[in-house]
Amino acid sequence: MTAILFFLLALLFLLNTPIAVAIGASTAAAFLIKGDANMMLVAQRMYGGADSFPLMAVPLFMTAGVLMETGGISRRLVAFAESLVGWLPGGLAAVSIVSAMFFAGISGSAAADTAAVGAILIPAMVKNGYSRRYSGAVQAAAGSIGVIIPPSIPMIIFGVLTGASIGKLFAAGILPGLLMGVTLIIVALYIARRQGFTNRTPFAWATVWRTGKGAFLALGAPLLILGGILGGIFTATESAAVAVIYAMVVGLGVYRELKLKALPQLFINAAITASVIMFIITQATVFSWFLTIEQIPQAIAGTVLGLTDNPLLLLLLVNCVLLVAGTFLETTAALILLVPVITPMLPSLGIDIVQLGAIVVTNLAIGMLTPPMGVCLIVSCGLSESSLTRISRSVLPFLAALLIDLLLITFWSPLTMWIPSMVN
Repeated sequence: MTAILFFLLALLFLLNTPIAVAIGASTAAAFLIKGDANMMLVAQRMYGGADSFPLMAVPLFMTAGVLMETGGISRRLVAFAESLVGWLPGGLAAVSIVSAMFFAGISGSAAADTAAVGAILIPAMVKNGYSRRYSGAVQAAAGSIGVIIPPSIPMIIFGVLTGASIGKLFAAGILPGLLMGVTLIIVALYIARRQGFTNRTPFAWATVWRTGKGAFLALGAPLLILGGILGGIFTATESAAVAVIYAMVVGLGVYRELKLKALPQLFINAAITASVIMFIITQATVFSWFLTIEQIPQAIAGTVLGLTDNPLLLLLLVNCVLLVAGTFLETTAALILLVPVITPMLPSLGIDIVQLGAIVVTNLAIGMLTPPMGVCLIVSCGLSESSLTRISRSVLPFLAALLIDLLLITFWSPLTMWIPSMVN
């Protein structure tokens, strides 16, 4: 049955079947061939996969991101980031990364992060003499941080799958996200200087003050979200609802760039995007159920543990599997397919479930920069009007830097566990 299931799944993937349909169809076919499962029970499991209070945070955070992007928040964040780091040689590249880090504290989605900031900064970089492929590569790399710095939709899904505290998972992403941002800035400035992209904006405290005042409410969103969760005031789902209300109040009543007549379409857009993720989750829930019935995760874990009992080698092996999976699978699907296989190995890995969550999400974030499923690359290609091949080559130095960061996140636990250790 295991062979049939994975054969059908691989076949449907090769036929370019949509991920959710491939997962659901292969699992349903395996149940029918097995012949001892009530298909009504399968449908109930699908419904149960989406009927989760923590998962309500997914559409809510997506709605908050759409409202904040349309309400002028992303533009103000970019202006403030430019006042802070635009004076560096190749400063617009640094602005792109810092802006993405700011927006990551709002959206929870790498694709949304790349699109919101890239729509402003990629044309600006090209206009100032940066090559299209370099501009696209910088923005794609910066956008990947969107799922590391909290809030993070993949962290929410990991928490739902494992029962780990979503608040602690969010806290575990803070220092790794900052590390990745600083690393990307160093690489971006080095490449910019070598290639002659040295345009810069003169530094002025008056500009920092002016743009800081303009971005004050925009920066309040991530502070409200994180402060509320880490302070135990509300859950991740409740924080997402608060973020939606905050975005509407700021966009409609303060900045006044968000219009009432635009709200229905914005809500529809957010719902469509969220429904894609939720549909994958419902199908993958049934898939995970079938794996559990057949005891496949335990069998795979036993095979892997039979190769070595060294925790360091096991962690390296897990990272390699996740990196390959992130290259070929959409992030949500990869989480739901692989997390049930990895978690049985947790005692042998010798790490906390929260650190494992940070490692898993970081691997999949790096996968967003690798074709063919690199969502950040694909978004940047459209914004920069450059080919996927050219941007893929230009993103290689950033990938190398992020892989070094991944090793630090994997093998130096204080980087991920220091802040969560202070969260109740």
